[in-house]
Amino acid sequence: MERNAADSKGFIEDFINSRVKGHGLDRRTEKAYRLDLEHFFAWAEQRQRENIVSGEKEERETKDWEDRMEAYLEYLNKERKLSFSTLYRKNKVLGYYLSYLAKQGVITRCRSLKPIETADKKNGGTDTSQGLLSRKEADAFFKAMNREYEGLDSEFRRRVCLRDMVMMELLFYHKIEISELLRIKVSDYDRETGTLVIRRKRGKDYKLHLFSQELQKKMGLWLDERKAFRRDGENSQWIFLSKLGKPLSMEMMIQIFHKYKRLAGIEKKLTPKDLKESGMKQYARELMMERCR
Repeated sequence: MERNAADSKGFIEDFINSRVKGHGLDRRTEKAYRLDLEHFFAWAEQRQRENIVSGEKEERETKDWEDRMEAYLEYLNKERKLSFSTLYRKNKVLGYYLSYLAKQGVITRCRSLKPIETADKKNGGTDTSQGLLSRKEADAFFKAMNREYEGLDSEFRRRVCLRDMVMMELLFYHKIEISELLRIKVSDYDRETGTLVIRRKRGKDYKLHLFSQELQKKMGLWLDERKAFRRDGENSQWIFLSKLGKPLSMEMMIQIFHKYKRLAGIEKKLTPKDLKESGMKQYARELMMERCR
């Protein structure tokens, strides 16, 4: 039998330990996950009290968790009018928590939560507020990079653009954390298998396979071209180097992202993290296939 919401609140810390700390995510992510779950339970309890006071029947205990969470997200969307990026994050966190509860046997079944639809998306409009990139915007972003690369007549500038394309595609198609991306070493990539080792601040390192042949080709080309930037010393091990042969900083990464966002004509207030969060796996695969045709 499924336990009620109050009982399941005790699983939040275990979930945080397994999902956040176990995956080596930072403290800000840990705090955001905890607050998202605590806010959901506070809303559910307040709603229950209001129902009792108004004389309405108490929600049946067997009601799907997914229904409750979707009602909460709808409330945040329509009444609180939260941004799409915030709603998207909360949708993902609640979904992760559902999967965790199912694995722990707290609930007997688990289905995916409905995707978030804001008023702008329903009306077919263009949301210019802060949020994730739409499919059209992501396509424009990468096309802007490709146009610049093809149009450059300087070999040095082409090398810089190639580096930028590899980094942005790794963020989008494989959702690598930005701090992890900047720590990748030359020895972490295996050209023969297209496998990349991702080193985490906390938790175990893991391997991922670059599913796109195009991205593998760009990665191999960049490894050859980066020799022009390499300087002897402690910095020579990092795969992504600046023009001066030093490791790229977070500030440089942000500047690179905004350069191509501007070239793509995207007016939303976005960060490289939004590019990473926009790269849902299936969506990214479909977009890559279209761009390769």
